[in-house]
Amino acid sequence: MSTLTYAVHDSMTMLRRNVKHAIRYPSVGLGSAMTPILMLLLFVYAFGDSIGAGIGGGRDAYLNYLTPGIIIMGVAAGSMSTSIAVCTDMTEGIINRFRTMNITRSSFMTGHVIGSVVQTMLSAVLVVGVALAVGFRSGATPLEWLAAAGLLAAIAFAVTWLSTALGLISKTVESASNKPLLVQFLPFLGSAFVPAGSMSPGLRWFAEYQPFTPMTETLRGLLSGSEIGNDGWISLAWCAGIALVGYVWSRSLFNSSTKR
Repeated sequence: MSTLTYAVHDSMTMLRRNVKHAIRYPSVGLGSAMTPILMLLLFVYAFGDSIGAGIGGGRDAYLNYLTPGIIIMGVAAGSMSTSIAVCTDMTEGIINRFRTMNITRSSFMTGHVIGSVVQTMLSAVLVVGVALAVGFRSGATPLEWLAAAGLLAAIAFAVTWLSTALGLISKTVESASNKPLLVQFLPFLGSAFVPAGSMSPGLRWFAEYQPFTPMTETLRGLLSGSEIGNDGWISLAWCAGIALVGYVWSRSLFNSSTKR
């Protein structure tokens, strides 16, 4: 078999390992899904009327505005489980076992990333299901739903590579669970909950130029069936950049750790 074939085979083996861990310990995955669901219910039923009136509509209008931002937040929240899983493997000695085996080094990280993306997408489906149950309505065509799923997969892939690097630099599981918090709550400082134009000048500038705002606006446009403008290309550029940085950083950290 070629080197690429060996790498794919080893990555699939690591993926099966991580899927089995996720099935055995479902609380971590459910926790990533429950956080955005609780935020959705809180903002809709506690603040939906007042915020909806502020943006030019009632609770139902705010639910349609909020849901894409909550979905993006849920995708970002899935990064925490990856950071914890990677740090656990690095600190509990399983890497020493992998060093003695004839496996592709990158398969360890690839298995974690793909497994986390799959788990994050399933969580996103759960969030969408709850949103539809409480009244969210989409004007998207099947093609736009497919494009939305592709966007979410790209965001999950990028954020997961960054989270892998954060897990590799963490010395304890506790610190690994804390480091992705900035990524998880960065959508708060974008247009996920309120329009960026309603913010104070300094915060508005940050909201307009941080990565999660174009991602949220792209998803909002796709799910509503409206135009997305340049936000789609900007979102994909951010995803590619974050994924590249996370991959290069993770590979460098992992290679240096396995040489010690």
